[in-house]
Amino acid sequence: MMSKCIPTLNPSEAARCLGTTPKALRLWEERGLIAPARTAAGWRAYGADVMARAERIVALRKIGLSLAQIAKIFEGDARDLAAALDAHRAALGGQVREIGLRIEQISTLRADLVTQNGDHRDALDRLIEIGARTGIAFDLPWPWCGERFSLPPLSGLGFITGPLFSGKTRLSRSIAAARSDIEFLGLDRMDQAHPATSDEGPVMEALRWLEEDGATRSAALSTLLAAILSRSHGALVIDMVEEGLDAPSQEALIAWIRRRGADARPLVLLTRSSSILDLDAVMPGEMVLFCPPNHAPPIEVTPHPGAAGYEAVATCLATPEVRARTKGVIAVRSGERERTC
Repeated sequence: MMSKCIPTLNPSEAARCLGTTPKALRLWEERGLIAPARTAAGWRAYGADVMARAERIVALRKIGLSLAQIAKIFEGDARDLAAALDAHRAALGGQVREIGLRIEQISTLRADLVTQNGDHRDALDRLIEIGARTGIAFDLPWPWCGERFSLPPLSGLGFITGPLFSGKTRLSRSIAAARSDIEFLGLDRMDQAHPATSDEGPVMEALRWLEEDGATRSAALSTLLAAILSRSHGALVIDMVEEGLDAPSQEALIAWIRRRGADARPLVLLTRSSSILDLDAVMPGEMVLFCPPNHAPPIEVTPHPGAAGYEAVATCLATPEVRARTKGVIAVRSGERERTC
């Protein structure tokens, strides 16, 4: 609670007290959500009132609200809060069901050990079979050296990020190729005619919701929504999901994705945008994969300051305005022309 903090804090102290980052505090200030005082020397100073408001922002971000939605709530509009709470409850329900299934599997395996008089070989074989059926395992492509890589079953929402030339696009393609029920949506989508949308239907309904939250209707956005809302139940891996979307559209899109509920199509988003992958907004159960610049194997990063890989992930992310400066960068390696961002 804020009462544990000293009355006036500098940005680092305020971020530590809130469990967030100074970068997030500056973004909130830019959006007009908080207004820290200034010292005589011009340094930001966070008092009790500002910290209390920031604590509310942290709580609302954790349940999946965008900054635009939070601004509406601070202005007195609670409709977004009610919808977000419903979506968060649905997501938690999905996690409860998944945990219940794991408990059931463990109980079954434990019972097998009893009936087999302690012979664990059959039980372990069944455990391996379950993992092979639901998880993902494959050999890492270049720039790695064929190391075996495995992931748990894809569910909910995941992110892949890393610096230029780190192999993140190849990793995302390999994940999609590892299972027949996983699809890959590449950057070639930008060269295709976007799906036609009638005045009714799930894509148009989603577009209207996103526009209300500040998104700009575009071919890029319509194409993404059509793929996400397709009838396929397998996971979808999307290359550079922010391509063609301005900052408000990115923020509205990620908030909408988190609202879909526990039974929605699993998504893995390749991104370097801090509007898509806001480390302060990552929810329990969401996966963050980082491809290191030295071509070490990808690692899963816990999105909390101090965790292994956290700072490296944070340095790979930038605002949409900064990301736009690298639009169209072309990477050429070994005669193969590949578009990366």
